[in-house]
Amino acid sequence: MGPGTGLAAPGLTAGAAALAILLALTAAPASAGKADVLTATIEPGSDGRRFTISVTLRHADSGWDHYANRWEVVGPDGRVLATRTLYHPHVDEQPFTRSLGDIDIPMPITWVKIRGHDLVHGHGGREVTLSVPR
Repeated sequence: MGPGTGLAAPGLTAGAAALAILLALTAAPASAGKADVLTATIEPGSDGRRFTISVTLRHADSGWDHYANRWEVVGPDGRVLATRTLYHPHVDEQPFTRSLGDIDIPMPITWVKIRGHDLVHGHGGREVTLSVPR
């Protein structure tokens, strides 16, 4: 940067130009953030092994390229026990609640984690842990 390089803008020091380039390269595009699970409930079925889970999810969906596309029920060992797919953006419906029934949670499991997922960030938003009623 500086004389002879052609990289520094007129009136900027080499350090200021370098900082401007660094900020431009690392700046993230406007982001809808990660999918956050706000609340979740679990209701047992009659057999004590199958359950219905309802999840309230929040994500600033911005359209088909960036929206919350699912939530998952994850066991203590990290295995995904069930997935509720969300097939379209909910731009004007935030937060929103969706349910999934007939979820098989084997007997030794006493708790599950609910996590959201979006198309850009994947997992990483707020998660909720539920005790499995037996």
